[in-house]
Amino acid sequence: MSSLFLKLSALSRSRTLPSFVFPQRFFSGFAEKEEQSVNVHSSNTTTNPCFIHPTAIVHHNALIGQGVSIGPFCTVSPSVKLGNGCQLQPGSHVFGNTDIGDNCMMMAGAIVGDDYPGCTVIGNNNIIGHHAVVGVRCQDLKYKLEDECFLEIGDNNDIREHTSVHRSSKSTDKTVIGDGNLIMGSCHIAHDCKIGNNNILANNTLLAGHVEVEDYVHTAGATVVHQFCHLGSFSFLGGGSVVSQDVPKYTMVAGERAELRGLNLVGLTRRGFSSAEIRSLKTAYRKIFMRADANAGSFEDRLAEVEQHEELIRVPAVQAMLQSIRNSFAEDRRGICKFRHWNGS
Repeated sequence: MSSLFLKLSALSRSRTLPSFVFPQRFFSGFAEKEEQSVNVHSSNTTTNPCFIHPTAIVHHNALIGQGVSIGPFCTVSPSVKLGNGCQLQPGSHVFGNTDIGDNCMMMAGAIVGDDYPGCTVIGNNNIIGHHAVVGVRCQDLKYKLEDECFLEIGDNNDIREHTSVHRSSKSTDKTVIGDGNLIMGSCHIAHDCKIGNNNILANNTLLAGHVEVEDYVHTAGATVVHQFCHLGSFSFLGGGSVVSQDVPKYTMVAGERAELRGLNLVGLTRRGFSSAEIRSLKTAYRKIFMRADANAGSFEDRLAEVEQHEELIRVPAVQAMLQSIRNSFAEDRRGICKFRHWNGS
């Protein structure tokens, strides 16, 4: 015991760690040294060399860009492409037919891609958070193992810890995430979802399959969205909402069964909508959803009235909101979230 203590004390004083030794079979099919283990995109590696930790397993067929850093206990499969400046923190793994752009970071424990048919394509300047799982097989019983499935992610996205993003459920579709999105911890984006640009999905937001999220949508925490729902641009979903129908553009919903609660006035102001545009949207919203008079007519009548209003219909934002509502009542859509009838009190 004392002998072991002396050895550990000497190691602590030297501040050097012992080399990890793996059996040769552990590296079967993989190269053990940097100069043997990677195909570098460019022959000019002297000015911006790669760093690959000795314990990382990088297949010799993988294509590695300049300035890539691969930390301890990482795995890079043979069909992977890593762009310039990518960083793989300890214990992160990239599998399958996966193409990652420049300056992306995989935090510790992140898993990107899998070995099923299809591919995962990720753009530039993305962060994949700690223990996030991105680009893996979907959770859909209709999926057939021989079918190709796809995920496409744009640029400048921050996908935080423990988030899961799944590939499509069929070869004719794909899961898509655009640019500039903040997807907070423990979110789930299911198969075939379409996420636009500059959205904020707060912690534990759960999107079922085939959900479409436009641009500048903001969900609060623990929001759940039913499959095939559409969330319109600049909308806000209150915390703990269960959204089972479409959310029109510019609106705000909340509730255990989400109901329309007015316009997302804070979001519209922050995104630079003018006072005149917001006033027009308020007027249109009141005419459609908050009519107190007994002769207001049906919902269809009120919608048609606003569509024929000479002043309101000339405002592009009003046109966009009306079109968003109309689209939600198409044959293959779910209609819009319920709204409380205004009683004038």
